[in-house]
Amino acid sequence: MRKLPVDAAAPVRLDKYLTRLFPALSTGALNKALRENKIKLNGKKQPLATRVQRGDEITLYLREEQLSPPDPADDQPPFLRARCPAELIYEDEALLIAHKPAGLPVEGDAPDTLLHRVWLGQQQAGHWQPGAGFAPALCHRLDTGTSGLVLVAKTAEAERLLTELIRQRKIQKTYLCVTFGRPQPPSGTLGGYLCKDAAKGVVKILPHERPGAKPVETRYATRAVSGRLALLEVELITGRTHQIRAHLASIGCPILGDSKYGNNAANRELRLKYQALCAYQLRFPTLREPALAGVSGRVFRAPQPWYCAQLLSGQLR
Repeated sequence: MRKLPVDAAAPVRLDKYLTRLFPALSTGALNKALRENKIKLNGKKQPLATRVQRGDEITLYLREEQLSPPDPADDQPPFLRARCPAELIYEDEALLIAHKPAGLPVEGDAPDTLLHRVWLGQQQAGHWQPGAGFAPALCHRLDTGTSGLVLVAKTAEAERLLTELIRQRKIQKTYLCVTFGRPQPPSGTLGGYLCKDAAKGVVKILPHERPGAKPVETRYATRAVSGRLALLEVELITGRTHQIRAHLASIGCPILGDSKYGNNAANRELRLKYQALCAYQLRFPTLREPALAGVSGRVFRAPQPWYCAQLLSGQLR
């Protein structure tokens, strides 16, 4: 965190003032920081167009490396600046299963992403070098705020086989989540049609088919309850963007910590930074392909998230 007393001879826009001080902050980075409540003016979130003047105080909740320009002499590939190697649940010659923490993007231009952590670990282990052979590739993705298991192919053949299994829904994906509200009935299957609003970056669940909407199906079962909250086990029958988050919100039981589809007052009260949603389990069918022999018929699980234990003990309610 950095506090900045404003020293400006005349009123100036907040974004102009910040980019003058920190040229490394792009417009996109400023907008993202504002959305994430990482820029405060006099203790409050204000639009970037707000004019600041001498006597005001800006608070930035940004890391120092976000404020500093990159070193021109540093021509290392971005993955070498990942914070640490990825945590692996399983690995063989064809694939690996990584555990993604909540808040870490799966991929992107930033140095610290799950894919970059995978590459860093593979290079350190001597399994891969940049420009030499197939670069480990994501077979599916998770939202940044979701934790859990991600499949990564280490060969082109494994990538082709795994993506086809996912497309055919032969790999069963099971999630754990905490909802604000107890679903009724306690177990069931949700249907409907999912429609994307690309301009707003959200999706909606519709009861009836319409052009552009895709059918969705989500199965859930209540594992435990605590006060206003419920711990659910959720199985994706279809796999659409934000499906679980939007589906549960559509029945009045949004995922705790979800700022996009959830109850923000409850999120603040219970101090949830990311959605309480974990891609907890991957179940593979019996497979004949030799490249996938290591995972054939097996089940892999992520470490149980902290919020599960707190709900079960009654600390979270």
